Amino acid sequence: MNAKLSTTLRRALAVVDEHDSRGARLLDDAHRLWCRTERFLAMELIGHSTDVDAMELACYALQLPLRQIKMLPTGRLGRTNLRDRAEQSAELLVGLLGDQIDESLLDRTTRLLHELPQRSPVLDEAKVLADALNLEDFGVTGLFLQSIQTSRQGDGLIQLAQGCEMREQYGYWEARLKDGFHFEPVRQIAAQRLVSSRQVAALLLGELAEDRSA
Repeated sequence: MNAKLSTTLRRALAVVDEHDSRGARLLDDAHRLWCRTERFLAMELIGHSTDVDAMELACYALQLPLRQIKMLPTGRLGRTNLRDRAEQSAELLVGLLGDQIDESLLDRTTRLLHELPQRSPVLDEAKVLADALNLEDFGVTGLFLQSIQTSRQGDGLIQLAQGCEMREQYGYWEARLKDGFHFEPVRQIAAQRLVSSRQVAALLLGELAEDRSA
């Protein structure tokens, strides 16, 4: 990513909410997502002719809607609607960089974002990015990110724990493992991370149960 685009995105993502609060959260998340995507590319999940410029830009664009988290609807189990997030990311990217970016790169990035939530994307790059993004929900990382979202919505530990229990009751994670990944190596990573998050969730539920029985 060239310096001008990087500066513009960093300036936009330094504001983390509707109240103009500033912080590193969104920039850090964008960087982590891009590093994870690069790791998957290095695993040669797809061919070498990949559009890495569009993929990197998409990793940063995906954070833009999260500056106003209330704009993104969530399902019964608390997951942000990926299709809405991807569509808003493309729209916000065009508004932010439309007059500063090469038209071809902008078109490729917005197409990548629009294909991201599809069940069978045409672009291999969209499959890799989708897997990298979906992995974010798994493991201890996913549990902590869920706690951040829960807090921003005005809820707390009780609601976080209830969400953990509901996911187990509904077989949420098994369904996500089955349908949420395009590449088996990433699915295996997700399954390993799920073991860790279940252990942490069990500890949380145990401590909350002790508090209620005291």
